[in-house]
Amino acid sequence: MSVKKGIYRHFKGHVYRVFGIAKHSETLEEYVVYINVNDENDIWIRPENMFLETVTRDGKTFPRFELIEEI
Repeated sequence: MSVKKGIYRHFKGHVYRVFGIAKHSETLEEYVVYINVNDENDIWIRPENMFLETVTRDGKTFPRFELIEEI
């Protein structure tokens, strides 16, 4: 697993807690499971490769999610 459990900041500024990796029951594709730290009912999944990719915005390139605290 290359995504560590912890607190991450999304490039748009929201903060999330990653719980771990889940596998799709049919394809076995791996998804990151994460929750908004300010709203425990705001639960998300995203393909691991997309979670780890970089984005370019306003001419700057940075990680989609940045680890700010490992737990």
